[in-house]
Amino acid sequence: MAIEVFNRYENKYMLDEQSFRTIHDKLLQYMELDEYNRKHTFYSISNIYFDTNDHALIRKSLMKPKYKEKLRLRAYGVPEPGAKVYLELKKKVYGIVNKRRTALRTEEAYDFVRTGHKPELAPYMNGQVLNEIEYFLQRYDLAPKVYLAYDRIAMFSKESRDLRITFDCNIRSRRTDLRLESGDHGEPLMEDGFWLMEVKAEKTIPVWLAHMLSEHRMFRTSFSKYGNEFMKMRTMQQQLKGERAYA
Repeated sequence: MAIEVFNRYENKYMLDEQSFRTIHDKLLQYMELDEYNRKHTFYSISNIYFDTNDHALIRKSLMKPKYKEKLRLRAYGVPEPGAKVYLELKKKVYGIVNKRRTALRTEEAYDFVRTGHKPELAPYMNGQVLNEIEYFLQRYDLAPKVYLAYDRIAMFSKESRDLRITFDCNIRSRRTDLRLESGDHGEPLMEDGFWLMEVKAEKTIPVWLAHMLSEHRMFRTSFSKYGNEFMKMRTMQQQLKGERAYA
């Protein structure tokens, strides 16, 4: 069963191809691949991010406040209509990430966000998380704004599942056809040959990992998938306005 509620620290690092291969291979001394990655090179993650008409949530997030929050719908791969997906409420408070999520069927999730009324409780749902998301939806008038997908390699510490490291590549996005069932196509958000590494830990990272990151001069970045997509979209809009002004 997928973990539905947790708190942890998340630090991000941008790697080129050579750095990825070096770090990936060294990590395998201390960590093991996710069960799915033992048989497949990647698994894909698809997301719909919800926001207000004036993009209040992502604009606030980009200001790097002490507290920020967002709502997204997540699937692993491309779900069939009616398949189980996960509606996630993600908050960050003073650097600690809190994620609450519940399983829903695709139409249940779309209707919940659209109407603000939670579905009738079913055994596969988390009732407490449904209540929290319902309250969140009372505060914001949300609609699907962007689709984001990427391919992932994940690994866990051999000593403790509290430490997880993921590598994401082929990050792609679109702002049309905003349903998870519509396929995982989109425009690239990151150059080929680059990887986004995320270190996720409930406590401080182990000494061996701190030494490894220092040895290879890995520095944290504030890269946000939704944030970068939003800035890219705004830049394109501004360029288009400039072209129209000179037309």
